[in-house]
Amino acid sequence: MSLSLAGQLVAAVVEGKALTEQLAHSRRRHTAPDINWGAVQDLTYGTLRDYGRGDAVLGQFLQKPLPAALHGVLLVAFHRLEQRHDQAHTIVDQAVSAAASLAPGLKGVVNGVLRNILRRFDALVTRLDATPETRLRHPDWWIRRLRASYPDDWEAILAAGNQHPPMALRVNRRRLTPEAGLARLAEAGIAARLLDNGALCLERACPVDQIPGFFTGDFSVQDAGAQWAARWLAPRDGERILDACAAPGGKTAHLLELADVDLTALELDPARATRIEENLERLGLSARIEVADCADLERWWDGRPFDRILADVPCSASGVVRRHPDIKWLRRNTDIPRFAAQQASLLDALWRTLAPGGTMLYVTCSVFDEENRSQIARFCARHADAIRMAIDNQIERIVLPGADHDGFYYALLQKHR
Repeated sequence: MSLSLAGQLVAAVVEGKALTEQLAHSRRRHTAPDINWGAVQDLTYGTLRDYGRGDAVLGQFLQKPLPAALHGVLLVAFHRLEQRHDQAHTIVDQAVSAAASLAPGLKGVVNGVLRNILRRFDALVTRLDATPETRLRHPDWWIRRLRASYPDDWEAILAAGNQHPPMALRVNRRRLTPEAGLARLAEAGIAARLLDNGALCLERACPVDQIPGFFTGDFSVQDAGAQWAARWLAPRDGERILDACAAPGGKTAHLLELADVDLTALELDPARATRIEENLERLGLSARIEVADCADLERWWDGRPFDRILADVPCSASGVVRRHPDIKWLRRNTDIPRFAAQQASLLDALWRTLAPGGTMLYVTCSVFDEENRSQIARFCARHADAIRMAIDNQIERIVLPGADHDGFYYALLQKHR
């Protein structure tokens, strides 16, 4: 059952649908108590991380297209064969059983394809490892962009994008210090490390119901790289702050945990705005939540300027692909200029709402230069009153994905008085 469901999820992504939404839909649709959703998710995410390899192999063995779900089953099966080659016969049997439940008349095709792959397995893997796109498990255009921007780090960035993501917690500073939070986790048998910015990186991911005090607001799940945002924006008591594009509310909550501020959280999607409200309620915090396009100032802005703005803008999400492996294959090279244009429009609008002397922190979870360094250079060229501010003695902070965190870009701008 796990392989069949994973195959259907992979097929949905190949057809252009977002994995997170499809996984939620599948869980609502399939309610049998014996389904191991942990296994389904592991198979699906692993297959999508390696999608380029599986797709290249199947292209050599399929004479004509199969139904999408069966193609997905074959992709999952090949992923498992690479990971557990010693279990090859079991994997083939499971794939054939999955095919029988989806399209009984084609189970022989699935069996034949997989057994042909097994006969030529070593040669196939050698060929895959000789091609950058299949060896590095990213689209070719993606690889080219990273090589141009990070000549010394591009391979490490790609390798990080193929790994399982770490799990990090944010301590609610209104209730605990990071050191006290670390001690509470240790008492509960949860091993973690305290990072430079106060984030707690777990040695092993665990369900939130195992985290002591989670449901009463002592901890939140938030990537360690994202926890720099509130610290580098540096809110102060009494300030008026805007968190633009705020859902799901992690950075909103972090700002409120650090200072007593008048905070407005903007979110375009009503459902995602509800998540902000839910997160703040769990933490015992409050903010003004507006459902609006942050570029549509007439709809939401009352004309009073903000002291600080967190501009965590929509982007390619190329820095978080290990959490969302479908992104690698759904994105296109032509999407990056489109994101950059949207970001520029949002920045120009938000800049109007910032008070003279106020600061705006620009944030993306992208590793592409066009959305980051080049974006801020273009913005400063358009706005003579924009002053680049140092972040911990650096003009910008590029947080590349690594063992402890995902990839982010930060730039701090001050409006000239």
